[in-house]
Amino acid sequence: MEEYRQERSGRRRQQIIKWVRATGFIGGFFVLLMLIAVGSLWAYLKVQGPPPLSVPQSTLYYAADGTVIGEENFNGEKRYWVPIEEMSPALVNATVAIEDRNFYEHNGFDIKRIAGAAIADLKALDMVQGASTITMQYARNLFLEHDKTWERKIKETVYALRLEMNYDKDQILEGYLNTIYYGHGAYGIQAASQFYFGKDADELSLAESTMLAGIPKGPSNYSPLEDADAAKSRQKLILQEMAEQKLISAKELAVALREPLSYTGTHPTVANNIAPYFQDAVRAELQRTVGIDEKTLETGGLQVYTTLDPKMQKIAERAVEETMEDDSNMQLGFVAMSPNTGFVRAMVGGRDYQESPFNRATQAIRQPGSTIKPLLYYAALEQGFTPATSMQSEQTTFLFDEGRAEYTPHNFNNKYAEDDVTLAQALALSDNVYAVKTHLFMGTQTLVDTMRRFGISTKIDKVPSLALGTSGVRVTEMTNTYNMFANGGKDVRPQLIEKVVNRDGEVLYEAPQSSEQTLKKDRAFLMTSMMTGMFDRALNGYSSVTGTTVIDDITRAYAGKSGSTDTDSWMIGFAPQLTAGVWTGYDDGRDITNVTEKQYAKNIWVTFMEEALEGSPVKAFRAPEGVVGVYVNPATGKLATEACPTKRLTYFIEGTEPTEYCIEHLGRDDKTDEAPEEEESDPKDEPIEEPWYKKLFDWIG
Repeated sequence: MEEYRQERSGRRRQQIIKWVRATGFIGGFFVLLMLIAVGSLWAYLKVQGPPPLSVPQSTLYYAADGTVIGEENFNGEKRYWVPIEEMSPALVNATVAIEDRNFYEHNGFDIKRIAGAAIADLKALDMVQGASTITMQYARNLFLEHDKTWERKIKETVYALRLEMNYDKDQILEGYLNTIYYGHGAYGIQAASQFYFGKDADELSLAESTMLAGIPKGPSNYSPLEDADAAKSRQKLILQEMAEQKLISAKELAVALREPLSYTGTHPTVANNIAPYFQDAVRAELQRTVGIDEKTLETGGLQVYTTLDPKMQKIAERAVEETMEDDSNMQLGFVAMSPNTGFVRAMVGGRDYQESPFNRATQAIRQPGSTIKPLLYYAALEQGFTPATSMQSEQTTFLFDEGRAEYTPHNFNNKYAEDDVTLAQALALSDNVYAVKTHLFMGTQTLVDTMRRFGISTKIDKVPSLALGTSGVRVTEMTNTYNMFANGGKDVRPQLIEKVVNRDGEVLYEAPQSSEQTLKKDRAFLMTSMMTGMFDRALNGYSSVTGTTVIDDITRAYAGKSGSTDTDSWMIGFAPQLTAGVWTGYDDGRDITNVTEKQYAKNIWVTFMEEALEGSPVKAFRAPEGVVGVYVNPATGKLATEACPTKRLTYFIEGTEPTEYCIEHLGRDDKTDEAPEEEESDPKDEPIEEPWYKKLFDWIG
């Protein structure tokens, strides 16, 4: 019997050992499978790499003073990205306390919360309770729909693991707070803070932070603008959670509950109604020059820092509105720039953006008329002309192609000097015959090449009339050519964008700054000095200087040139610190016949320049080294004497200044042009004494 019991006990032990071995084998097998599965999942997630964190964000446009002038919205949603360092710490703590108190301890999902939620779901046989962590909610916002299914939960967990494996906790929390929905079209804490309280996210108080932290659970239920009682109740719950977790004191809880909150209820960023033509030009520049595609522009959360000066923009718009009559169908293109940088400070592309978004400052190609002459005469200075170079001003017919073609330019009102005029006076009076003679003397290719050097990119017709501005240009490019005179000849181009920054703070683009000396500094100054002549009555001759109608309105030194064709009217000019150009005309190219309309461009220009520079230092145009100034008779270009009725300080390249004195007025009474009365005494009675000035001229030959 004893042997039987021992045998039976042995068989039982063997069975137990077999069961243990089997159980261990099976368990080990399942553990191995689990390890393989976990390892495979880990390897899969590693291979997949970090998931992209990009979500639609509003692109903001800033003026030069830092104010927001416009934005790009994704489907009308307000989305702005701010770093976690620029969020109120109270808001960050409140969100973690109520949404995921173990956020900094788990690896993307909370086992206890998931288990509790699973039990609740099994009891109800439905998805009734969620257990999503902040990481899982962020993953859902980034990659998934918001439907309640097991499949979505599994995907959510996988994405959460990928986030946790590739990003640190603060990056995940920053992304979550920038993407969650706070109601009323506000996505992210910055948009919510601005909408509800009219302030940035880093300015929120504890009471404001806890009020906002309660909204994402149900924006339609917990928005204080929808249900104040429910919102207050949830705020109290969040404050209690923070106190329980030792994030705030009991006193802070009580103070926050008592703090009265006032709500703005509006999105502060402006509609795109500030300088709309300018903003359109900026968008085009972002795509053409910076290389940003339209989708990135609309959803990339960029910060575009433009060159616009809001004060100057308002002055420009007001000058247009007050100058141009309401019943006129004339249009305009206007641009103002900083000479040293080319930064565009103001732009008006038409009289009404809503009626016509066509930008006449950047898109229209119109004949520049006589505003082209400073470029022509700059080339002439390089070929040896001086401000005193004289030519005959008379109606002239030029013959070409062995007499088969002819060209007869006309001056305004068909007035001519019928005598020699100097280059300086020809520019001030806008003598067309002088211009065409200069153009043909140098060869028609010279002006074409010069226009290209100045940055004109439009098609140029190499014809005799090019000297009178018959090839179309854009307002921005033409105005920028005067910028190059104003800055002493440096190569600048119109710039609308200073800098572009992405939502991570990386600089994608900065405006290039060129210090290349394209023009000769001394010749550029000579042209600037001669362009002041349109505002100087000392240069009046067979007609008045072209700036006569606005001379009495200017209070500082300006250089410029007006221009007109039958269909176009221009005024471009500058002070040392600002350049502005105006074109006016009809879109359909009809002639400008109204006398008042012909003055629009000059009047807009002078109004803008005077108001824009009000309060700024009055600066003079300073002569560079190698330039000398002498007083000349404007009519003859010769050195002025005391007998000359008019003298003007005129600048020359050193060594090219005139050496011959004007003798036209010698022997005449300085006060009148009448000959002096004869003496009654016999001239033989006393010796004849030669005048001092005749002795001087005899001495110098």
